[in-house]
Amino acid sequence: MSIDKETARKVAHLARIEVAEEALEPLAAALSNILDFMEQLNEVDIEGVEPMTSVTPMDLKKRADVVSDGGYADRILANAPDTREGFFAVPKVVE
Repeated sequence: MSIDKETARKVAHLARIEVAEEALEPLAAALSNILDFMEQLNEVDIEGVEPMTSVTPMDLKKRADVVSDGGYADRILANAPDTREGFFAVPKVVE
C-alpha cells in the first residue's frame, strides 16, 4: 500500500501535528514503509502461537483478593490541603 502526499497531509491533520510542506513527501514515504512492514507481518503464520505478555516467562506477584477498608485514611488525608469530616474538601465548581 502506498501513501501519497495528500494522505500524509490528512494523517498529520488528524494527528493534530503541523508538518511543513517539504516534509510531507518524506512523511508519506515513512508511512508507506510502516504499512509495507505491517503487510509483511500479516504473512507470518501464527497458528497455534499462544498470546504472551512478555518475551521471558515469568509469574506475576499475586496478593490475596481481600476486601478491606485500608485502615490508614488519616495518613492519606494528611497530604490534602483541606479536609472536612474525614473527606477531601474541594471547591464548588457548579453553580
